[in-house]
Amino acid sequence: MLESVRIGSRGTPSTLVLGLFKGQKLDAASAKLDPSGAAKGACSRAEASGDLGSCVQAFPGSPSKGGYDRVVVIGLGDADAFEPGMLRQVGAAFGRVAAGAKLTGAQIALDGALGSLKRSIDEEACGNAFGEGLGLVAWNYDHLRGTATTLPERPKVTVFTDDRDFKAGLKRGLGLAESANIARDLSQTPPNIAHTDYIAKEAMALARKFEHLKCTVIKGERLEKEKMLGLINVGKASDHAPCLIRLEWAPPNAKKTDKPIVLVGKTMTYDSGGLSIKVGGGMRGMKRDKDGGCAVFGAMHAVASTIKPKRRVVALLSVAENSISDEAYRPDDVIEFRNGVTVEVTNTDAEGRLVMADALCWACDKEKPACLIDMATLTGGVVVALGKVYAGMWCDDDALRGKLDAAADASGERVWRLPHHSEYKSMMKSPIADILNSAPVREAHPIQGAAFLAHFVKEGIPWAHIDIAGTHATDKDAGPFIAGPTGFGTRLLAELIDAF
Repeated sequence: MLESVRIGSRGTPSTLVLGLFKGQKLDAASAKLDPSGAAKGACSRAEASGDLGSCVQAFPGSPSKGGYDRVVVIGLGDADAFEPGMLRQVGAAFGRVAAGAKLTGAQIALDGALGSLKRSIDEEACGNAFGEGLGLVAWNYDHLRGTATTLPERPKVTVFTDDRDFKAGLKRGLGLAESANIARDLSQTPPNIAHTDYIAKEAMALARKFEHLKCTVIKGERLEKEKMLGLINVGKASDHAPCLIRLEWAPPNAKKTDKPIVLVGKTMTYDSGGLSIKVGGGMRGMKRDKDGGCAVFGAMHAVASTIKPKRRVVALLSVAENSISDEAYRPDDVIEFRNGVTVEVTNTDAEGRLVMADALCWACDKEKPACLIDMATLTGGVVVALGKVYAGMWCDDDALRGKLDAAADASGERVWRLPHHSEYKSMMKSPIADILNSAPVREAHPIQGAAFLAHFVKEGIPWAHIDIAGTHATDKDAGPFIAGPTGFGTRLLAELIDAF
């Protein structure tokens, strides 16, 4: 939607952006910024409702008379219900106006409206949310447009603000949005390009870009040596060999006694269903079966570029393509994992949990994590349960769950806890092996996935499983997103790590 967004320190923007709460008049401090009175007049119009994200514009005339040649007044919603996260919608609303009007510079002056509230507001959090909304709505994916497409003109927007705290938050929010947009780029890239080697090359390029970020790619004979049988079996039908990608943030000021936060991402570059082939339109969009890994990839970009925590963070991407050939793994196969658990394959379209089992085993054996969070587009059942509003979360550790809930509040990427009791594990029992990869009944389908993964996490390690199958993409053009990938999970994980 926009070519770029940056924060300016010098220059004279032509546009002024103000805020208006629902049912209220333009506050006095904001009115003073527009001596022409055009903004105040615009706020008296019927369409100036103050509803969250609504916009009304005024045109004072020449800058010499009014200071600005355009004033945009954006609704901030109900003052009594206001919280900083609402400014994501406000930032997105401004971004849409900027794209449509081809704006190049704007003074963001919401402090007058926010200062009119009868309670204190965290202005840095407000700036952060505004920056996220603006940065997210700026995203576009024109990389694959050819000669048959005339690309729209996309403006480069520079935003200014005189509020120091708001500016600090704005910088952070734009940084987190950039990381989420990197995840969206990776999600949007088609499988003939974004195959397993491509993901590995992108990870290595990310590590080269940032100091203190390291990348290791485990494939071929080393996968066999490390007994990564999930990746090997799921990926062996494809010409693109599977791999486990390890990214590590290791700052010099990290305490050696601190255990790392470990992230695991399901990164299926394409999922045909394997021999249990997807039918009808079931394969369409399966390039996005890598979106758990994309979110983790984006989170590591945020760690290295924006959050810069003083402790180690390790990301493990389980990367494979679930294809079909005479080498394909089959229903009825039994796979023994590196922790000794044996799995009877009943459905080759339940492949994500198999590749993630390898990464979870590795994390427990090799990384000794302070906590372990995995993210995956794992089940259609979670979409039935929660729709596209919340991601499903399974976490029995109270402290980790509390941190995730707080990170969800901070990022606006919402999670909902689903049950994870021992009775569900019995659903996964196999008559010939330890467990099945997919139970023959559809009962508690998303919980089956969590129950399966639990067999590969050592007792005592704080662990959370997050199923983003309903939230990783949208078919609507609304708020800070256009139809396509959302990068869900990148900002959630970044907020979690920042608060640790």
